[in-house]
Amino acid sequence: MAEHIYNNQDINLKYTSGLFSAIKVHPDSTWARIILAFLTTAGIFYINIMPAVVNGLKGGGGFTSQQAGFVSSANLYGAAIGALAAVFLIKRIQWQRFAYALLVTLLVIDFACIYIAEPTTMIATRALHGLAGGLLVGIGFCIISRTFEADKTFGYLLLIQWGLGGLGIMYLPALTPEFGTAGLFFALMAFTAVSLFMLPFLPHYHVSKPLNENLNKTEVASAIKPSRLLLGLNLFAIFLFQAANMGLFAYMIELGTTDGLKIEFMSNALGMASWIALLGALLVIVIGTKFGRTIPILIATLITALCSWLLHFSNNDMVYLITNIIIGITWAFVLPYLFGICAELDKLGQAAAMGGFASKMGLASGPMVAALILQDENYQQIIDFAVIGLIACAAVAFLPARTLDKHK
Repeated sequence: MAEHIYNNQDINLKYTSGLFSAIKVHPDSTWARIILAFLTTAGIFYINIMPAVVNGLKGGGGFTSQQAGFVSSANLYGAAIGALAAVFLIKRIQWQRFAYALLVTLLVIDFACIYIAEPTTMIATRALHGLAGGLLVGIGFCIISRTFEADKTFGYLLLIQWGLGGLGIMYLPALTPEFGTAGLFFALMAFTAVSLFMLPFLPHYHVSKPLNENLNKTEVASAIKPSRLLLGLNLFAIFLFQAANMGLFAYMIELGTTDGLKIEFMSNALGMASWIALLGALLVIVIGTKFGRTIPILIATLITALCSWLLHFSNNDMVYLITNIIIGITWAFVLPYLFGICAELDKLGQAAAMGGFASKMGLASGPMVAALILQDENYQQIIDFAVIGLIACAAVAFLPARTLDKHK
């Protein structure tokens, strides 16, 4: 098992070289973590505003609930393929130039989607968007795994995603009646443009060689070939966690509407939940692995399952609000630890990119399964699907988390 096989000097990696050498931040600084968070989020920002996307496609684009769910799933399956491709490409590309090209591609596709009204065309176009976004996410995950205390960097990632996602969920649904789906895609374009502006400040992390060139052959082999069992279990845990949560989250507005809640209340409730969820990511940034990973993952995942089950009673507006707040906190808390396990198992970054693939597959499969089991706008089965997936996630994640805690 590859432990901390590098130090801060090892990861500097000539970060002052290049055309923008005078403005590049230190590889392990807070600013570097924030820029990496923006870069990695740019390809999948639509995930954090998924209820607004589904609602916007229905209200502004005239799509049915199932069609909107299939559009979201196509976007996410494309992202999963892109994240998987990044595992094999990361050592063969100049990642910063590739990131520039991908960000521009995302801008072009989002702009084109403003003028697409036919569901099949939208599904195919969003799949292409997902492919480009997934590649960008896979690159981001590889780089994050090479930062010191990667769990904290993943915490910043969730901090950015939930914070800005809360704004999107709070305000975008209200814009749909006036601007249609254009408001959604302009919001995505704005985030991508900001990420494109920040990219020149990011130092160049070499991804084609180990973090420490003085590692002996045994250490390098350990870094390149992590335990297949532990990695496989952790990837499956990420898949289950994301599928369960996103399958329910994608239909959160529709669930509340069926139970008689007003759109204004739900938008504010979900936006507030996303902002308060920042506490989960902040907690990871503060405590890191001080208390290990096993106990935090198990407790937070089971709490998520309990709160998901309580959504059976979401006709009560306070139940809807409080459960979404707690789910948001635990969601933003658990993910950095699961991704951190991937980073710990493989400091070269490929396992982290595989974690991105498992995450996207889960995020895509959740809404897809939910759309398939949805009948007559009855969302109770989707709640049960989420609860079962979360309990299974806790069981699967135990062994890899516990093993790393023993080796800490």
